[in-house]
Amino acid sequence: MHENTEFTLSRDVEAIQIPSGTKTTIPEGTPGVITQALGGSYTVATYQGLARVAEKDADALGLEKSAASNGATKSELSSTGDVDEKMVWDQLKQCFDPEIPVNIVDLGLVYDCQLTKRPEGGTKVDVKMTLTAPGCGMGPAIAHDAQSKLLTIDGVDEADVQLVWDPPWNQSMISEAGRMKLGMV
Repeated sequence: MHENTEFTLSRDVEAIQIPSGTKTTIPEGTPGVITQALGGSYTVATYQGLARVAEKDADALGLEKSAASNGATKSELSSTGDVDEKMVWDQLKQCFDPEIPVNIVDLGLVYDCQLTKRPEGGTKVDVKMTLTAPGCGMGPAIAHDAQSKLLTIDGVDEADVQLVWDPPWNQSMISEAGRMKLGMV
């Protein structure tokens, strides 16, 4: 959609450097190219290297902001009025590794997802996920993105996303859809 779009920043923008995960500010006037636009964020290449820019800063890239500034729209409750597991998995599929154009579910990074109805009402979602490489500095940013998207589901009032390393991730964990997207099939 916006991939390979060139830009010149119209204002300073906060970003997260890839792969270190370090917060940075890209200054106004910086030229670059959008390399990926998925899941409510943009991966951009500038003279500073790769960085993730939030959708709320789309205007600085010369793009129109969408109605959902965090990339996730509010999900409706199921017909029974409860949060169902499909809704949770659908939201997790809106989270992307900033370097790989495949969502974290199809990459095989989500190991466990548990929904717990709370006695006081609402639902808590616990997710265990990993990364393609243990040293990836983007882990906290990806986990926070997943948590933020889960909290947009009506009825979810708590979400805990934990990074785990056991079992170690490998390419055999990528789904058929992910393999097709990556040209592995």
